[in-house]
Amino acid sequence: MTTTRFAPSPTGYLHIGNMRAALMNYLIARKAQGTFILRIDDTDPERSKEEYVDGIKRDLEWLGLHWDRIERQSLRLDRYHAAADQLRDMGRLYECFETPTELDLKRKKQLNMGKPPVYDRAALALSAADKDALRAERGAGHWRYKLDQERINWTDGILGDLSIDAASVSDPVLIRGDGQFLYTMASVVDDVDLGITHVVRGSDHVTNTATQIQMIQAIGGTVPTFAHHSLLTGPQGEALSKRLGTLSLRDLRDAGVEPEALISLMARLGANLPVELRMSLDDVAEGFELTQFGSAPTKFDEQDLYPLTARFLHAQSFDAMASDIAAVGVPTELAERFWDVTRENITIRKDLAQWWDMFQNGADPVIDDEDRDFVAQALTLLPDGPFDGDTWKTWTTAVKDATGRKGKNLFMPLRKALTGQAHGPDMSALLPLLQVIKARG
Repeated sequence: MTTTRFAPSPTGYLHIGNMRAALMNYLIARKAQGTFILRIDDTDPERSKEEYVDGIKRDLEWLGLHWDRIERQSLRLDRYHAAADQLRDMGRLYECFETPTELDLKRKKQLNMGKPPVYDRAALALSAADKDALRAERGAGHWRYKLDQERINWTDGILGDLSIDAASVSDPVLIRGDGQFLYTMASVVDDVDLGITHVVRGSDHVTNTATQIQMIQAIGGTVPTFAHHSLLTGPQGEALSKRLGTLSLRDLRDAGVEPEALISLMARLGANLPVELRMSLDDVAEGFELTQFGSAPTKFDEQDLYPLTARFLHAQSFDAMASDIAAVGVPTELAERFWDVTRENITIRKDLAQWWDMFQNGADPVIDDEDRDFVAQALTLLPDGPFDGDTWKTWTTAVKDATGRKGKNLFMPLRKALTGQAHGPDMSALLPLLQVIKARG
């Protein structure tokens, strides 16, 4: 069975970057009718917060990315201890005592000599007495995984055939001196124990994948199919990492972005297919293929979400929008007419309130100086009512005959005078509703 996972750390809110990995892993499982696991990577007790766990769940539920099961790494520490003991018994885990400053000096020396800045395995030469002395002086050491220094090959689901020489990579630290299990250790054990078959994540994890493949094989697990999607940039190609804090899903939600718009964009961003609005996750999953994606950095512009959001809302029935319309104060008997008039003229749901305010309280007229006499004359020709669907045409025909104006020079000044805007609903439908609402007031 296909089993995927999304593994956020609850040290902050979900942002557009890690949402992309969540969506891809979800779609792979959904398309294969497999299992999608939400794995909370909360082994860091100082930075992990329950409010972020709740926020992650809320964001995924908003998107419709419902998980089949949830796992928390903080509840699996006994399993990581057992795996660490297994690796020690195999001679694959060794204790090191260098300080960060010492490691930095080693890296600089290697770079100056034209060598790759990898850990020199000096700790392997320490005797038991050396280690006891260092523990007495510095406390417990950190533990590294001893890589087989050979090439690690795999076929990536997006990048194709990859090969990394393990001799060019430092033996990864798996356990800190304070006993905290780091990402690589916990993730490898989880992927094996949970039967993960596919892992999709950012291309910045390629080197991690190489070491994890070797570790999975060492503990007798089945290596998943790994795929690494491109990294996002801003619309001008600038680094997006500094802006991710302003691109959290909760901020986009508060700004009015619809989940269907976000999913439709992110499911095609970086692929060789055009972005198309999809109304359901089933539709998105049906056409999703990892092979459609490339490796080049992918430009993301949050402004692209608003046309998609508008198109989604324009397609909604009155029943789907009734609660939003009632929430801005539109009376039940006018609600459906209000939606018919405004539906093609909102970008986000919050725009409904602006239109209702205009209907209720009128707009501040926008009248250009050259149109003042024209608008004043036109208003004297406005029929008394009641207005219906023909009133706008009847009125503008009379104004045309009286003033000689036509086309945009006729219609635009009148629209701006009545609504305060240069664009908006069909005036033939707007005028009758505007009169009914004013009469009620």
